Amino acid sequence: MKNSIILLLSVIFFMSCSNQKKETVVSSKLNKDSTFANVKDRAWWKEAVVYQIYPRSFKDSDGDGVGDLKGIISKLDYIKSLGIDIVWLNPIYGSPNADNGYDISDYESIMKEFGTMDDFNTLLKGMHDRGIKVVLDLVVNHCSDQHKWFTEARKSRDNPYRNYFHWWPAEKGKPAFRPGSFEVDGSGWRFDSLTNAYYLHYFSYKQPDLNWENPKVRQEIYGMMRRWFDKGIDGFRMDVIPVIAKDTTFPVITQKELDEKFRGDWFTYFASTPAVHTYLHEMNKEVLSKYDVMTLAEGAGTTKATAMNFVDPDRHELNMSYHFDGVGIGIEKGRYKVMNPNWSLLEFKTVYSDWDSVFANKGWGTIYLGNHDQPRMLSRWGNDAPEFREASSKMLTTFLLTMRGTPYYYNGDELGMTNAKFDKIEDYRDIEMMAEYGKVKNAGGDLKAFIESQKTGCARDNGRTPFQWDSSAHGGFTTGTPWIKVNDNHAYINAAAEDKDPASPLNYFRKMTALRKSSPVLIYGKYTLLDKENPQVYSYTRELDGKKILVMLNFSTKNATANTVIDLSKGKLLINNYATPYSGKELRPYEAVVYQY
Repeated sequence: MKNSIILLLSVIFFMSCSNQKKETVVSSKLNKDSTFANVKDRAWWKEAVVYQIYPRSFKDSDGDGVGDLKGIISKLDYIKSLGIDIVWLNPIYGSPNADNGYDISDYESIMKEFGTMDDFNTLLKGMHDRGIKVVLDLVVNHCSDQHKWFTEARKSRDNPYRNYFHWWPAEKGKPAFRPGSFEVDGSGWRFDSLTNAYYLHYFSYKQPDLNWENPKVRQEIYGMMRRWFDKGIDGFRMDVIPVIAKDTTFPVITQKELDEKFRGDWFTYFASTPAVHTYLHEMNKEVLSKYDVMTLAEGAGTTKATAMNFVDPDRHELNMSYHFDGVGIGIEKGRYKVMNPNWSLLEFKTVYSDWDSVFANKGWGTIYLGNHDQPRMLSRWGNDAPEFREASSKMLTTFLLTMRGTPYYYNGDELGMTNAKFDKIEDYRDIEMMAEYGKVKNAGGDLKAFIESQKTGCARDNGRTPFQWDSSAHGGFTTGTPWIKVNDNHAYINAAAEDKDPASPLNYFRKMTALRKSSPVLIYGKYTLLDKENPQVYSYTRELDGKKILVMLNFSTKNATANTVIDLSKGKLLINNYATPYSGKELRPYEAVVYQY
């Protein structure tokens, strides 16, 4: 008995020491650099650079043409070399892939095409061993129509899972219109003949919306989240989380009311249901507050007036959010994601400056220019012409890594990858693209013009083509036939070639991540817009504890003057994206210059 007590006390002491050691390591990691000593309200997710990996297109290990977890594992040293801190993985869960994994049929398994849970465990350990945290996608506004919950719910109106979804009995007539983003007919209601009722889906009919008003649904989700956190993941990016709450009376809303109250935006209307904050506060209390994790809201439908409701620390909901106002610049209303190539830099500066002010005193924001739902950053905001590609790629990287807010960087953008610019609909794979093509076709529209518009526009597949590892067949992505075509320019835009070139966009990205992480000013410093009315140049300062950094970015194909009224001779040049130094006068096309004072 005595020996048993001694053994028990020894185990308790050992566990206590282990926990203290773990806490000390986390703390020392955050405070080891004395240059951060005076910074208040520090957090590891504020100081991180996030690298988004689209698993389906990153690296295929088995030759089936689809990227997988073992493929990512094989490239862990490359990922580490980028200087990033967090990897966000798009959905890797069990899924029939109606929407490339955003239709989840099993939240606690791994998609067969991607591998096994053992593969994920190896990936997670490999990331953590390299000091990289792992964030998963939390997709809980909807699930797959193949999920057990939904297949059961369709069996009868009194099935125990029926109330896990939103239903409208057909005997009451048709429900009030709600849009379905990925449907040719545009409807967010789908008739189910098995139970003579309609079910709600804000996206594809293959993605029925979950009923968050049902406490059982919320507890199912919270339990799933806890199990992933207990496995060791470091956070969730929460897909369309502002729209999870529904007004279950489904009132009629006219276009006039939509225009007057919600800027004509359905998603702003969707995100206006107050119960969303009740649910997120509950999620924080029951799950998030128990772990040291990062939480990011994909802020669909949020505005400058409402965003703080999600990230105000005093509200105990989420850590940060990203908005859609920036990526919405230049999109012509009334047509499918057709971008005006003559978008205004003045509007661009206003949007990002206004959003910076939202988080100027509390809360925390993000900064991004591309992701899996967007075209390639370079083709959209820079210039993919051969003479400007590298300079504009580096300039955009400079912007992302010198603004306030956690930067999110999409895989392949560090190489200066460009839009796919497919010539025919058969080359596309995206569910949204197919739906919009169907709409144009049904309306008797010009299909050729539509396809042409997507080469410079916003078709999501532009950003989903396989990662270009080298100049070999299929860019070194796969030994088989890729699930979607590899961009032909992989012959000269690829990681192997850029790794060897000190002046490449890839190596410039590495320099910028190092610069950001070494400078509290670039992370926590106050942002001030300069030369607001300059149509070519975006200039701003970052200031903290008497230290100042000046950033000047030429967003044009012509030489331009930055009217900053700052004596450059008193500053130290930190980085410049041209081989020859900045002259101190005119900025060359797409030139980026960063000074410290």
